[in-house]
Amino acid sequence: MAVSIPRLRIWFGVMALAVAVVAAGFYLYARRLQYVALKNLPAKIGVDIQQSSEGFTFTKSEGNRTLFSIHASKVLQYKAGGRAHLQDVNIIVYGRDGKRFDQIYGNDFDYDPEAGTVAARGEVNIDLEGNDASGEAGQAVPREVRNPIHLKLAGLTFNQKTGQAETDGAVEFRVPQASGTAHGARYSTKDNSLQLLSAVDVQTGGAQATRIQAASGLFTKEPRVLVLDRAEMASETYNIAADHATLDMAEDNALQAVHAAGNVRLAEPKGGMEVRSPRAELKLGAKNTLETSRFLDGVELMASAQGTSGHAGEMLLHFAPARAARGAKQEQAQLQTIDAMHGVTLRRAAPPKGENPQDTAIASDAMTFHVQDGHVLTSAETLAQGQLIMSSTAARHKGEQTVIDAQHFTADFGERNQLKTVHGTGAVKVTSRAPNAPDRVSTSAAIVAEFNPSGDLSHVVQTGQFRYREASHSANEPGGRAFFAERASYSPQDDSLTMTGAPRLVDGGMTVTADSIRMLRATGEAFAQGNVKSTYSELKVQPDGALLATSDPVHVTAHAMNAVQMSGLAHYSGNARLWQGANIVEGQTIDFDQKARTIVASGDRHRLVTSLFTHVDSKGAVSTMLVTAPHLEYVDRTRRAVYSGGVTAQSEGGVMTAGQADVFLNAAGSARANGPSQLERIVATSRVVLQQQERRAQGEHLVYTAATGTYVMTGGSPVLSDPVNGTVRGDSLTFFSRDDRVVVEGKDGSRTVTHTHVSR
Repeated sequence: MAVSIPRLRIWFGVMALAVAVVAAGFYLYARRLQYVALKNLPAKIGVDIQQSSEGFTFTKSEGNRTLFSIHASKVLQYKAGGRAHLQDVNIIVYGRDGKRFDQIYGNDFDYDPEAGTVAARGEVNIDLEGNDASGEAGQAVPREVRNPIHLKLAGLTFNQKTGQAETDGAVEFRVPQASGTAHGARYSTKDNSLQLLSAVDVQTGGAQATRIQAASGLFTKEPRVLVLDRAEMASETYNIAADHATLDMAEDNALQAVHAAGNVRLAEPKGGMEVRSPRAELKLGAKNTLETSRFLDGVELMASAQGTSGHAGEMLLHFAPARAARGAKQEQAQLQTIDAMHGVTLRRAAPPKGENPQDTAIASDAMTFHVQDGHVLTSAETLAQGQLIMSSTAARHKGEQTVIDAQHFTADFGERNQLKTVHGTGAVKVTSRAPNAPDRVSTSAAIVAEFNPSGDLSHVVQTGQFRYREASHSANEPGGRAFFAERASYSPQDDSLTMTGAPRLVDGGMTVTADSIRMLRATGEAFAQGNVKSTYSELKVQPDGALLATSDPVHVTAHAMNAVQMSGLAHYSGNARLWQGANIVEGQTIDFDQKARTIVASGDRHRLVTSLFTHVDSKGAVSTMLVTAPHLEYVDRTRRAVYSGGVTAQSEGGVMTAGQADVFLNAAGSARANGPSQLERIVATSRVVLQQQERRAQGEHLVYTAATGTYVMTGGSPVLSDPVNGTVRGDSLTFFSRDDRVVVEGKDGSRTVTHTHVSR
């Protein structure tokens, strides 16, 4: 807020000086003319009278000191009524200490003893010299030698009976710093009060001219105050106006305080800062320097060029001495701090060209603003609990609002008084609201919000026991979503939230920990990086399922994770491992659908997809089957695992390879042993090879039945070979994994049983 203290000081000084000049002029003129006492001239006035060729001279002395002298070139006294006329009158007042040289002069004066009035026919001039005037007492000093304070009055009348002097004509005054006019004046000798009746107009000089106008003015000596009605002051740096202004002055007319009431306005011209209130109090110190300005009873602050506005019940502006400009003769002061109290709000409208435009407001019951160079807002802080409120104005985000609460805020401002950073500490709470969506709430010990030069929010960081929670979007998500971390960073560019420092995500029945977790708030998509560990709990038993059928938690570890909240689908990458109880799936990537209970896993040449199953024969003997492949798709509802890309199934009975294999599992409710899911059968296709010790079989299709331990190979003229029997071909080959029998069937239905060599 640019406030030119020299201009304000000049205004107050000129008004006080002008009042003093006019008051002194009326007073001297009225009082001295009473001593002249034209009635019964010259014998009864108690003064020495000398008559010369140049006219009459009247003097009044006390001791050896001359108090005043009156010279008239000609005095005419009329017999009728004792009226008198004085021409070319010059009154010189030296004062009781003889150090003044004040003059009152005019061409024509009339005195009416019956009416008790003294009236000037034309202009009356008053020159107030001040202290240390040149010239000796009793000696005439040329009128134009010294003329620092000058008054010119038209049509002045003094009533000796009422003690009131008045004029309805023009009043002009001139001082070294300024000049001014008024229309009509009234001075009362009884209470030493002076009224400027209308059209008060003062113009100061200097490099920055200032104009002061008022509808009327009143000066009283007890108390010593000047009251102005509808006062306005205009300069290049600021304007001030009020319906009523009362100026408190010292005996030497130094301004001490100003009390303004009714539509008080302090404004910078050309779209600058403006302060409005019903009432204001200004306090001045030595040399008329402004110390404080207090605006009361509801204060409005506006800066249209910066798109800034504010409100407070009360504002106190503090000024401090500043280095005077080179050549300046008066001490200067600059606005330093603003203390705002009682419902303080500072608002900034959304920038017109922002990428994410939003209205911003800081609110608190008490705030302090720090100002540099008298008008540059540098920082602000709340002295009570406060709020930072950001409301989006973009069409695509209409109705969205973010509210930050904290025990204490500090704000730094950049160019054009726009917010640069906001720091909040103590019980920080961030609430984000959007139409038709649940509130999203985060808490922390501290927060820092950063804004770009356009005024858009660019970055937010919360630290210290960060907690984030958003309610459920639907009945299918009873638990909602929550985050826990030591630090969280929010980017409005993509509406993302990144957590570090032991972050933990809880989304319904899923819990994720990692080195860092990032969430896109608009879509609910979450990304975890580094040492990812997920646990899916609150699962219901699926008796018809197998690999994911129990209510035991499902655990997943990986280097990274990408989860979509609404779908329940999570993608894990980098040495991923999923298990529930003894059921384990490993691969480079795993896609797990919590809701559908499906798994899609992929591997590479360094790490294939791996699964372990058990199978039980008719005698209850339990053995394991390890299946590896580049790719796996599993649906728990059908209990079918599809391996592709080159499959290997290894067990005690042998090793089977194929292009693809469908693994069917027994329902969890029918399992007869604890441990991994039980294998029901395997259907392998495309370049199937079965290796059992020394015997080897090849074909295009193979079915393995776990209950019987048999492999049935068909398609592509399957071939069996071993060191004992050589090569055997047939339309189908049936292997018994627990002995050396092989059943070979031909096209004609013939069936041959052979025994191959299998080491035991």
